[in-house]
Amino acid sequence: MNVSAVGLGCMGMTHAYGAAVNSMRFGEIISRAVDFGYTFFDTAEIYGTSDNQHLNEEELGRALRPYRDKVVIGTKFGITFDMASPDINKPIVSDARERAVRAVWIRS
Repeated sequence: MNVSAVGLGCMGMTHAYGAAVNSMRFGEIISRAVDFGYTFFDTAEIYGTSDNQHLNEEELGRALRPYRDKVVIGTKFGITFDMASPDINKPIVSDARERAVRAVWIRS
């Protein structure tokens, strides 16, 4: 499948730039992007919150459900939050060991 020349990176909707947008607003943004011709959407398992690191993937999946046959989702994995850190925005820890990759695969 060919995708749009410009994709939509979804990180900022749930991570790194303030509070996560609510589900309704997330869906509105994604729907508008599809209307504008976006067919590629980028997310990652870490683009959520420290309470739910998969929030972005979950919201994006719900928002794109009506367009499933018209879009492509790219996601990344093998990264987690350093929950021992006192920082509000927890530092990211990479983990590309086979065990971590298989755990993500089983979860999906």
